[in-house]
Order: sequence, then structure tokens, then C-alpha cells
Amino acid sequence: MAEHLARLNPEQRMAVETTDGPVLVLAGAGTGKTRVLTTRFAHILLAGKASPGQVLAVTFTNKAAREMRERVAALLGRPVEGLWLGTFHALAARMLRRHAELVGLSPQFTILDADDQLRLLKQVMEAERIDAKRWPPPLVMGQIQRWKDRGEGPARVTPAMAGDLAGGRMIALYAAYQGRLKALNAADFGDLLLDITEILRNNPDVLAQYHRQFRYILVDEYQDTNVVQYLWLRLLAQGRHNICCVGDDDQSIYSWRGAEVENILRFEKDFPGAKVIRLERNYRSTAPILAAASGLIAHNAGRLGKTLRPGGAGGEGGEKLAVLSLWDSEEEARAVGERIETLLKSGDSLAAMAILVRAGFQTRAFEERLITLGIPYRVIGGLRFYERAEIRDAIAYARLLVQPGDDLAFERIVNVPRRGIGAAAMKTLHEHARAADMPLTKTAENLLAAGSFRGRAGEGLRTLLAALAMWRETLAREGHVMTMRQLLDESGYTDMLKADKSPDAPGRLENLKEFVRALADFETLAGFLDHVALVMENEENAESDKISLMTVHAAKGLEFDTVFLPGWEEGLFPNQRALDEGGVKALEEERRLAYVGITRARKRVIILHAAQRRIYANWQDSIPSRFLDEIPEEWLTRGGSAHSVRVSRPRVATSFPRDARAGTPARHTLTARRRFAEGARIFHEKFGHGTVITAENDSLEIAFDAAGVKHILAQFVEPA
Repeated sequence: MAEHLARLNPEQRMAVETTDGPVLVLAGAGTGKTRVLTTRFAHILLAGKASPGQVLAVTFTNKAAREMRERVAALLGRPVEGLWLGTFHALAARMLRRHAELVGLSPQFTILDADDQLRLLKQVMEAERIDAKRWPPPLVMGQIQRWKDRGEGPARVTPAMAGDLAGGRMIALYAAYQGRLKALNAADFGDLLLDITEILRNNPDVLAQYHRQFRYILVDEYQDTNVVQYLWLRLLAQGRHNICCVGDDDQSIYSWRGAEVENILRFEKDFPGAKVIRLERNYRSTAPILAAASGLIAHNAGRLGKTLRPGGAGGEGGEKLAVLSLWDSEEEARAVGERIETLLKSGDSLAAMAILVRAGFQTRAFEERLITLGIPYRVIGGLRFYERAEIRDAIAYARLLVQPGDDLAFERIVNVPRRGIGAAAMKTLHEHARAADMPLTKTAENLLAAGSFRGRAGEGLRTLLAALAMWRETLAREGHVMTMRQLLDESGYTDMLKADKSPDAPGRLENLKEFVRALADFETLAGFLDHVALVMENEENAESDKISLMTVHAAKGLEFDTVFLPGWEEGLFPNQRALDEGGVKALEEERRLAYVGITRARKRVIILHAAQRRIYANWQDSIPSRFLDEIPEEWLTRGGSAHSVRVSRPRVATSFPRDARAGTPARHTLTARRRFAEGARIFHEKFGHGTVITAENDSLEIAFDAAGVKHILAQFVEPA
């Protein structure tokens, strides 16, 4: 047997050696997908079936392309030149420069980045007299890019598809934007695949040229392809039909950026006679982890089906998945911290652990707990909580309330949201402030009083200064939590994010809610700001061994010995917004996301859920995720302070039932409602005896004899 085949198991070897005809390799998590793909590439070259330039190999990231290039070179024992290996966009750009004139471009066309695209769109909207306030350019650009991801140029968009966006003029605006791109000899990222696909559709001679050139096509992560990528690949594969797609339908988790799981599900229909090879031997995880993940994902109807099993000698044993039921989200963070410390004492490294959250706002509680314990951490695929732009903006507003002379904070938020205060106005402010040795806010007050600022900039400054004065009064009267909640709404900041239709905008809004919720842990706004300053300073000098903190989306492709999965509650995971917008299809993607989270672990999985979470300053009931019921009980151990609580859970519905009168999620309570008067003595299973200080509806402020003052929902306590 050839050396490059000797290290493969029978299924992997079949995937490598079945070179002719369409092949779909269903590669489960940890089954050696990358090894199969690179070995297949090398095998085709070693067997003399094609030269390097006759194989088209497509990846999703530059990192994956570099890794494949290096592995193929290692298998061949020499560097390989002339490869058509790269990302979808890189390969499409390479093709498009060959045939640019067929879509009205020259081969030297410029590829615009996101900022340039938005600036150009704003110019087009202004020329077309479309109100950018009513139709924010990011919203319009998002729709244009969605059409491009679906292979739909302006000529293919129907009035029904366009709806009333941009006042019913969306198709004309799209066409005008494309016209400006061509006039500038430019393309945006969406055009790279859209244009080359149009060229291949409309020019049979060009398509035939690529059919002659590419004897074999290899595609990585096929489950993540969008429509235009799918169309491009289908056109190129029509010649010889030697296309091999490697992917896992159970790990398709990117529909929010255009991925279509249906592309992999209909592979056999698209390519009649296709060979489907399942890689089910997992070399990463233990048997309990694989069995739990397989039991969960089996509840999805839209899948081709496979069952993971241990492939290595050490995979048969292992710990069951631990499910911890806790009273609240604060205890959840403490429980994770305690488990980490225990693992460290037993010799585990921080680098082998990860905390995977469903939503970015969840990281704050864990970051602060890790800092308190002195445990170094890194946030993968994003910024630490207090480094995020929207949080820094909110902190800048807070700093201005506490210290009106904070010029750096003033400069950050003076035109966020936009108030018409541009560079010229700020230059005037700075000049007068330096001359008078005076803070910018005081300088602005003086210039306004003297009538030196007029027009839009003057009105914007006057409005901002009046609002800051009003919020300071609210701060003195109502406290910092209410004030910051009010500030974020009245300043227009919340509305600005609501108008932003980019995929990360909802997460940014959730981060702001978590920011306001964090304020409730501090007696004063100044105390909170001191805390944030210390948190921001803490991380940089930490040692290199760090625990990883990230979303489950960002964890795809990674693996760790120990994985913590907090927040497994209805409405959070599965995510309520996704369910409301996507129904059953969205629920299946949420389940695939949970499957991805579990299969990141090599040795142990700890799933956590809390009976209460605090949203803003209020505690809200939470019920365990339906996914916990879908994992076979034989692979779980259950524990935690709230383990004995029994709750009702929706088992079939894709979302919470709705209260028809109010339009809000119906409430699921843990026990019957209880009413307590102020001064009543109560007992709590975790915190012991205490006295009710205040009682508002079902929310109690309780002075516990041993645990101090806490806010607790009435259903969690009983009369002493």
C-alpha cells in the first residue's frame, strides 16, 4: 500500500481512492476531514490523474487553504506550483480578471472593502434622492449583498422580492449602484462570484475552457456554501462530474450569513449516481460525548444521517456529560470558576479548556469571575466585553455624567449617534478650549451662549448638553441603573442599533442590556467606572496559559479537553429571536449549533442552566433548554443547587407561547405564585433564612441572615 494511504481507516481510504464521478464525503466532527481532503488531492497528483493546475480546490478561509497547500506539499515531498487552491472569493477573482471585459470591467479592476462599498452606496442614494435616515445605508447594503449571495443581479430581482424597501425603488437603486461600480472599474466582494457565475452562464466557450482545464474539483465545508457559490460549483462540475465535496450537514450553522444546508442535502439529486461516503469514526471525543451528541442531533429531520463512534483506542471510556442546574446566572459563573480551579489542581492546563456561549453578552459574567479568581483568559473571535464599541460608547456617556470635564469621553460620543457635529465644529471647539484652558463641554456652553455656533452643529451641541444636564438630574434622583437605561434610549443610541440590519446588530443590543444589568451590582456609577478601569487593566500582563472564551459559532473547527456550555435555557439556547424569525428550520440550526458545542470536547462537557437570569435590573424566570431532554439520559449526570426543581417545558412548539393581549412571551413559573409582605420571615433553599425588605409584584428584596441582601423571585422562597 502506498505510504500516503497506509495511515487511513477503510472509510477514509475509500474517500481518497474514489476519484472518478461525484463524491460526497459526510465527515462527522473529529473524523479526519482535513486529512482525507489533502490526501485525496495528493493521491490525484501522485497517481498521475491530473497535474497541479488541473485540480480546483476550494476552501472557506485563507488559513484552510495554507494548511492544505502545506500538507499536500508534505505528502508529495516537494513544493507544488501552479495550484488552483484558495477561497471561493480568491479563485473567483482570479477567474474574473481573465474575463473582466465580459461584464464591463478591465482586468485591473479594484476590489472595494466594506467601508468603500458603504461610502459609494451613500453617494448613489443621495443622487437618487433616497432618504438615508429613513432607509439606513447599512440596511440597503445588507439587502444588496443578500441578493448577490443568491446569484441575483438587478435584472433577476423582481418587484415582489424588493418590496417597499427604499420606498419601492430598491431595484433601480441596486442597478444604479452596480452602474457606479462599473464606472469606477470596481467590484465588491459579492460581485466576484456573481460576475464570474454570470460569465459562465452566458458564455459557453468560457465555461468549456474551464471544463477542459479542471479534471477534478475538491470542496471543503460544503455545508456552508451559499446559493451563488453552489451555482458556480455546479457550472464548473458539469464537464467531467469529478467533484468531491466534503462536509457535515450536522454542522451547518451559518444561515445568518447566507449558507444553505439544502446544498449538501440535495447533492445526490444534483449529481445522479453520486457516491456518498460516511466518516463516522471520531478520533477526538469519548464515547459518552459522541453518544450524547448523536442522540441530540437525531431529533433533526433535515439531515442525511450518520452516527459517530469512537475511532481511537482511548475513546470507549470517559465521563458522562455533567448538567448543572443552578439558581441564577451569578451562581453559574461561580460554578464554572470552581470547576476550573478543580481541574487546574488536578493538572489540567487552561489552554485545554473553553467556555462556549450562545450569545456574546454572556461573556461578561464569566470574564469578571475569571478576573476575580486571577484566571487568565482570552476571548476568541471577538473583543473582551468592555472593549466592544457599543460598551465603550456607553461607558463614555457614563464618564461624562460623573465627570463633565472628561474631554476624551466627550469626543467619543459627541456625534454618536450622528448630531451633525463634524470635524470643522470640533476643530473650533478644540481651539477655543485650548485658548481658555477649559473643558470641551464648558467651551461648548460658552460658544453657544455667545451665538458662535449656528446651524446643524449648534443645534446638535445644544441638544446634547441639555440632555446631559437632564440625565445628571435623573442620576441624582433615580439612580444610575435607571439613568443609563434612559440615556441609551433618549440619546438615540438604541434606535441607531435597531436601524442597523447587519448580522451583529442584535448581539450589540444584547450587550447593551447586559451593560445596564452589570450596573445593578454597584452602589454608584463612579464605583462601576472604577471597576471597569481595573478590569480593562487586568488582562495584558497575564501568563500565556489561558482559558478560551467564545461563542459556539466561533468554536467550530476547534477542540478542547474540557468544554463548559452555559446558558442552556429556552429563549437563550435555542435562541428566541432565531425561533421567532425562522420557525422549525431555525430550531434545527440551533440544534446543530448545540451539537457543534458538545463535539468540541475531547474528555468532558459541563452544561449549565440557571433558574433565573437578570435582564436589566430585573430577575426573570428561565426554564431548561429543550435540548437537555433530547440527550439520552444514560449519558448525563445531573446536579447543582436547583437540581430538585421541576419545571414545565415546551416540547413541540418552536417558540414560547405568546400572550395575545400583550404580545410578550408567556411566563413559565417554577412553582405557584406566593405573596409576601414587607418584614415577613422567609426561607430559601440556598441562602437560608431572611427578612423581606421590599416586595414588588413577585420580586423580593431580602436581607438574608448569612448571605446579605439579594433580589429573589417569590416562587423561590417559602414562609419560615
